[in-house]
Amino acid sequence: MTMVLSRRLFPADRVASPYLSVPFEVPAGTSSVHVELSYSGEGAVIDLGCSGAAGWRGWSGGARRRFTVTPDAATPGYLAGELEPGEWSVVLGLYRVPSSGVPVTVSVVLDDPSAPLDPEPAGPPVPSARPPRRALPADAGLTWLACDFHAHTLHSDGSLPIAGLAALAVEAGLDVLAVTDHNTVSHHASLPSVGSRYGVTLLPGQEVTTDRGHANAFGPIPWVDFREPPSSWVSAVAASGGLLSINHPLSGDCAWHHPLDVRPPLAEIFHHSWMAHEWTGPLAWWTAWGLSTVPIGGSDFHSPADGRPLGRPVTWVAAASPAVPDVLDALRAGRTALSWGVAEPVLVRVDGELVAVGGDGLLLADVWGRRQVVRGELARFPGAEGPHRLETAHTAAVVAVTP
Repeated sequence: MTMVLSRRLFPADRVASPYLSVPFEVPAGTSSVHVELSYSGEGAVIDLGCSGAAGWRGWSGGARRRFTVTPDAATPGYLAGELEPGEWSVVLGLYRVPSSGVPVTVSVVLDDPSAPLDPEPAGPPVPSARPPRRALPADAGLTWLACDFHAHTLHSDGSLPIAGLAALAVEAGLDVLAVTDHNTVSHHASLPSVGSRYGVTLLPGQEVTTDRGHANAFGPIPWVDFREPPSSWVSAVAASGGLLSINHPLSGDCAWHHPLDVRPPLAEIFHHSWMAHEWTGPLAWWTAWGLSTVPIGGSDFHSPADGRPLGRPVTWVAAASPAVPDVLDALRAGRTALSWGVAEPVLVRVDGELVAVGGDGLLLADVWGRRQVVRGELARFPGAEGPHRLETAHTAAVVAVTP
């Protein structure tokens, strides 16, 4: 065992940089790397990650205090593969450092065959049945798919394996679920096979996470360096063929603070923390930010114990198929509609018309505040430019639809 860091960190260290790289050497022929982090102090949060000599190896944030990487296996959140010789680094995120300081110790063990991997457990059986798919009216060649674009597994700070999340997605009636673990892509390799087994599209994602805001990067793209300026996230994701979305821009201490010269194409307008429908702050933010930004929604699911189920809210996407490329194409084209659940009222655009489904008695409102009463379980209105939404008589938002 080699102790590579033992010191007390203070707020001044965080001021110097929110990330502390602790280097160590990996000789040629190394069979395993095991890292342990120890710290204490009320209110202290130190995140944990690793960079190899040839690039990023993973991140577990505040969810773990140890990890192991070998050529053939790795702790969830980290990438298995060749242990390239050279300088590696334990990367610490100084997320919460109290004024009294926090004692931190980092230890590295090489070539230990007994080093714990904390492997990902097997998933539950495939559900015997799923809720009937909701057939919404759609343009020719397209189908409205029920999607949740924000969820986590134990590859970051979620409690479930990928297969456990897939089973819940099927039970929730979702067609597509984006798996967006924090600052890692270690989950990407398993998504196609697990999704195929459970009968749901698992969209590759990564939540690019900092203390000044989070953004989801969608698509089978390389890891995005969260330590770089957010403007580089936008260009890097676009260059790789992915899509970037600002997450929960008004959510507590995770609100979006980063300035951007070029805005990403998507934003998470509906989020589990905005379930008080009378509070329309997220829609006001969207109006101020720019209505050309395509709105999406996500549950930000972490654990069943949280009481926040998958698919609340839900993003409806009009796509040619549930395949990942078709879902990404639909997002690029802005064919989305938001509602609070799979069975809740929804407003979609079809053949140039606005169609309200399950919205009898609600009000159809445009961006200027002009309103019409919805009559019947399926009500059609002449097409009109700009975002529209269904709301109650007290202006509580029920659904939103893009131009």
